Amino acid sequence: MGAALGPAGAGPLQKDSKVAVGKTQAVGAARRQVTMKGLYFQKSSTNEEITFVFQERENLPVTEDYYVKVQVKACALSQINTKLLAEMKMEKDFFPVGREIAGIVLDVGSKVSFFQPDDEVVGILPLDSEDPGLCEVVRVHEHYLVHKPEKVTWTEAAGTIRDGVRAYTALHYLSHLSPGKSVLIMDGASALGMTAIQLAHHRGAKVISTAGSLEDKQCLERLRPSIARVIDVSNGKAHVAESCLEETGGLGVDIVLDAGVRLYSKDDEPAVKLQLLPHKHDIITLLGVGGHWVTTEENLQLDPPDSHCLFLKGATVAFLNDEVWNLSNVQQGKYLCILKDVMEKLSSGVFRPQLDEPIPLYEAKVSMEVVQKNQGRKKQVVQF
Repeated sequence: MGAALGPAGAGPLQKDSKVAVGKTQAVGAARRQVTMKGLYFQKSSTNEEITFVFQERENLPVTEDYYVKVQVKACALSQINTKLLAEMKMEKDFFPVGREIAGIVLDVGSKVSFFQPDDEVVGILPLDSEDPGLCEVVRVHEHYLVHKPEKVTWTEAAGTIRDGVRAYTALHYLSHLSPGKSVLIMDGASALGMTAIQLAHHRGAKVISTAGSLEDKQCLERLRPSIARVIDVSNGKAHVAESCLEETGGLGVDIVLDAGVRLYSKDDEPAVKLQLLPHKHDIITLLGVGGHWVTTEENLQLDPPDSHCLFLKGATVAFLNDEVWNLSNVQQGKYLCILKDVMEKLSSGVFRPQLDEPIPLYEAKVSMEVVQKNQGRKKQVVQF
């Protein structure tokens, strides 16, 4: 009793003060965990413009069942398809931004079988994810994640995963790429184009590509293994169909992966589109017998003469939908195999991503505005 009140009480009083400080620190830490900032977008009710905003969000609930809690280390930025979200009835007042993530597992649900805390993972958040990838911590179903190879950096993993999936979908599942095939990859210096070129070369294909600027042309000409032909379309004078037929001895190419096409006459198309994109008739002309045309043009219109020409060639048209794996639970096994293979090829050096300098989270809003307007060339990745 004397120890608590007398001169000797200094010791216990110091102990009490340490406990008080400890409690204060714990409360402060708890408060820091309660809220964290995430990036969201909001669409205007009067027009199609969207704005990006940081929102405070509450700490994630306890991880349950098949869900994994991930501390995000890097998140790549990609355009948001607002039209698809509207068609899928997924519109919200504030929609989460950022889906290609790489990070460390913090916690796992009771039914998770593939991961454990401290695992390094990479994946693509589903369309209906409630969490933005541009946030410190996210919750995601384990079927959307794979292990990140140790030698792959966070930014490389996040910056490659989506374009790797797109290239695989286009060249393997939609066009059955094999050694000796000839492939035309439009806009080869883009993030998707570069990844597709590297995958085609790895599979032993002959690659032809288009370049929309002198810088893109020089970038493509520096690639090793080298591209068979780089067609410079920047001045609007190059004839893509003629160049491809000349390169293939008149046979035409086996696979075309476009970056959009012109559907109408010159008078009805914007000047930029006229300059950089081939007309749909050019694509049909340069296709070989039994060829595969993989298009990113979701509103492609083929007239009866177009269809008849494709029929005579025995050619096929397939649509590259970025979200095809997201919209089908049946294909989940194939999707995971693709994610794993993309990471393996990134680890082995088959994929060599062209990434911009990593950006901090506080610059994500401005960077996302640039990406949404399709004004950037290299892949932008936010590093935490």
